Amino acid sequence: MNRFYPGSDNPHPGEFLLGEQDGVYLYQGHDKTHLGSIMLTKDEEAGTFSLRSSKIALHLLPATRSSPLSNEFNEKEDFVRLSFHSGGMKSFYSKLTDALAQQQWLIRSSSANPSRKVLPVKKIRSGISGIERSIATRAKERNSTISQAFQDLDQLMEMAKPMVALSKSISSKIREKKGNITEDETIQFKSYLLSLGISDPVTRESHGSGEKYHLQLAKEIFTILESPMKDAGGTITLTDAFCRVNRARGMELLSPEDLLNACKVMKQAGVPLILKTFDSGLSVLVNNENTEDIQKDTLSLVKENTCLTPDELSRLIALSVVLSRERLFSAEKAGLLCRDDSVEGLKFYPNRFLFDE
Repeated sequence: MNRFYPGSDNPHPGEFLLGEQDGVYLYQGHDKTHLGSIMLTKDEEAGTFSLRSSKIALHLLPATRSSPLSNEFNEKEDFVRLSFHSGGMKSFYSKLTDALAQQQWLIRSSSANPSRKVLPVKKIRSGISGIERSIATRAKERNSTISQAFQDLDQLMEMAKPMVALSKSISSKIREKKGNITEDETIQFKSYLLSLGISDPVTRESHGSGEKYHLQLAKEIFTILESPMKDAGGTITLTDAFCRVNRARGMELLSPEDLLNACKVMKQAGVPLILKTFDSGLSVLVNNENTEDIQKDTLSLVKENTCLTPDELSRLIALSVVLSRERLFSAEKAGLLCRDDSVEGLKFYPNRFLFDE
């Protein structure tokens, strides 16, 4: 027992009380001692430990100095045990693990003796208990990282709410025509809000439910997709439309079902878009005003190149292969093109039966 010293209830000079617990019996190895209370301080280094039931075993490093109690106990064992008969083990264990993890005896000694060189501490890991501690430490670090990530997300959501409120306020003022804002400036500002994804979207709370909601939603979808569809040649897939609309709506996300229902009432809403499903099953939104122009442009491109495959047309007009293929099929259905589907691939030619009379 040359690691323990008799003393009073008060810590010795240079020691700092971390915690104490009543009803704890001290064992030297497997032998129970007659010693009184034990205090956890950060004066000496404690080794690694293992936890079993209501006892804590402390595996100790070799003693660096003798103790008055050395001759009273057998020194064959290199560990002592603390048996908690009155509870409080979890609290004491938590303080003990914190003290070991933070190496508080080094912090205390370095603050008291700043010029003293602290030697590296050799840590002892004992079998399964060491593995369990390592796993517990990694799990704690993961939980801390996840908690921090969710805190950052909550802060981001809180910051987004004032921005949405600000955009709604500005949109409301524009609708009321307050100030010297021209019509062109109004349209331009709304387009900026849409590109930022913080516009005032159509919701069930503001426009009710059912057909009225879907009609207003159809108009909003046209406003959002008008510019992207011009860049895409007047056609956009329903999946692309879903992504673009939700990006523009910001926090007020739209369900696939509501988008589909709104697309089905485009004609009733008075917008020049129609929902079209090709024979392949692909659903797209098409600008109804320039459907014939698209077919004629496709015919002109095929004539200029003698024949075209969907892949070749895709590269010419910077459109996806799927939409290019459907555009060629649409022109064929209108009687403007003929196709040659052979082992060399699918090719489309001008319909000479129609033009060469």
